[in-house]
Formats: sequence, C-alpha cells, structure tokens
Amino acid sequence: MHIDEIYQRGFQFRCDGRYAESRVELQKVLALDPTHLNARHQMGLIQGFEGDFDGSLATLTQLAAQNPTNLDIKYDLAMTQMMLGMYEEACALLNQILAVNPLHEKALQQAAYC
Repeated sequence: MHIDEIYQRGFQFRCDGRYAESRVELQKVLALDPTHLNARHQMGLIQGFEGDFDGSLATLTQLAAQNPTNLDIKYDLAMTQMMLGMYEEACALLNQILAVNPLHEKALQQAAYC
C-alpha cells in the first residue's frame, strides 16, 4: 500500500472517531516518512481527542512554529487553545489567520468569540 493510501485510511479513521486505528495507520506513515506533516498534524489532533490536551497543545505548537504559513495547523492550535481557556493566544492566532485569509470561514466563525 502506498504512503498516501495509508495516510488516507488513518485520516478517515480519525474522522470516524476510531482514534486507536487511526493512530496505528498514521504511525505507519511516520515510520515511512517521519516528516510527513499531515500525519504529524493528525496525531496532534488525536492526542487532544483522547484527552492528552497538553500533548496536543505541544505537538500543534511545534508544528505551527515549524510551518508558520499552514493555516490549518494554526486553526487547530487556536481551537485547542480555546478549549484550554487560552483565549488571548487563540484570538491572536485567529487574527493571524484572518490577516492572511480574510475569508477563512472557520476562523471568521470562531473570531466572533474574541
């Protein structure tokens, strides 16, 4: 199976709430390519979905720092910060996203809470 197919399986499992199965598939991707950004991003989300909020925050913060133009990672980091009560940080990130893409639908929706 090709790395993209493995990633898609892992992504779909994550979307379906099948986090353990998703983690297995994403770990396969990362074994083949430790720098696979999307797999690393999804792993960070799974951490939060499974209750490891500190781990999720750390993973997404690191990915956002390494990939400052990736608005999807910034958005997910902002949402994680919002859940953890880090409203100032989350709002700052949402504003950064909107400065780059003023039509970013999800960021526009969430910025209403800032």
